[in-house]
Amino acid sequence: MAADVFIWVISLASIFLVMLRPWGVGEAWWACGGALLLAATTLVPWGEAVGAVRKGTEVYLFLGGMMMLSELARQEGVFHWAAGLAARGAGGSSPRLFLLLFLTGVAVTIFLSNDATAVVLTPAVLAIVRRLQVDPVPHLLTCAFVSNAASFVLPISNPANLVLFGSHLPHLLPWLGSFLLPSAAAIVATFALLRFLLRAQLQTVVAPVAGEALSHGGRLAMGGLGVAAISLVVASFAGWPLGLPTCAAAALAIGLVALRDRGIVIPVLRGVSWSVLPLVAGLFVIVAALRHAGLLELIGRGLQDAQGLGGRPGDLPVAFGTALLSNVMNNLPVGLIGATAVQSVPPSCTQAMLLGIDLGPNLSVTGSLATILWLIVLRREGFKITALQFLALGAVVMPVSLLAAVLLLR
Repeated sequence: MAADVFIWVISLASIFLVMLRPWGVGEAWWACGGALLLAATTLVPWGEAVGAVRKGTEVYLFLGGMMMLSELARQEGVFHWAAGLAARGAGGSSPRLFLLLFLTGVAVTIFLSNDATAVVLTPAVLAIVRRLQVDPVPHLLTCAFVSNAASFVLPISNPANLVLFGSHLPHLLPWLGSFLLPSAAAIVATFALLRFLLRAQLQTVVAPVAGEALSHGGRLAMGGLGVAAISLVVASFAGWPLGLPTCAAAALAIGLVALRDRGIVIPVLRGVSWSVLPLVAGLFVIVAALRHAGLLELIGRGLQDAQGLGGRPGDLPVAFGTALLSNVMNNLPVGLIGATAVQSVPPSCTQAMLLGIDLGPNLSVTGSLATILWLIVLRREGFKITALQFLALGAVVMPVSLLAAVLLLR
């Protein structure tokens, strides 16, 4: 009993420190520190801790590949070019600019994951709106909200999808059969609500902006990204694990660009936030410890009670309960915990949990790794959006979009 209490204290403290980042210490240090403390005190056996780290191999490969693809696109100016296209297409209209940047975020999230939207598209959008001399807040908020709203269109759109399903990740066609309509509902509801709630800040006239052509290196990077997207869709269609294909696609894309610019490899590798990988590894160990402390039994009882309601009435409490839990302890550890808990529940329950894990973080800035990274990017760029600003919108946007998505689950 005492051991369980210590596990809960250390694990929850580590997760909260990951979200809060006190004294500017990076997230990975808190997660790995908590994991090492749990192993050093034998609250989780060393063998099991090592096994938990190894269990995340597929996720590490996927994240590493996606981060390299995103950084390559950033280095070659692809995101600034895409944001510039949206600015030119706005035709002087701030609402139209809002729509076009939102759609850009949807495309980036679907094919490069929500972390790419948060980390790489956000600074490009900020640079564009500063040049246009319009209120940056609505357009920056769009980057955060769309990174979660569009994150379950494809399995590759969110690392949490791989975490929750693990080796049982559905093939592409069954995935689309389950999640295409809920994704469309979540994206449309998120846009409509943000457009309405931010309407007062979207009244300014957009200043004209000069067009910028994509460089030759940028075109090569775009070609590499296209090849990567096609290969990942094929891998998903075939039901192959996505980690290794993602890394291979990143290597191919970098190789294509390096044919023209041999100096691109080192900047891309340096620009990747590799600390995300030990962060995830640490969380795998923490979740393994929480299993020892009875968390799975607790969640299992809750899922069984919800499923006792039957059908859609049972899916709603699963989705909203998971969404709230994701905002309390971040959706990545919730996905890790849920990966084991859902093995004994019907598929509809797993689908509802995924919606809560992916859409739930649109409630607060602590909900997902992507949103936390988005906040860090803004701070680095000298811009601040408060947790209250985000919550004021999220309290409306998240419940409505989640409800719409759950109601359209098959």
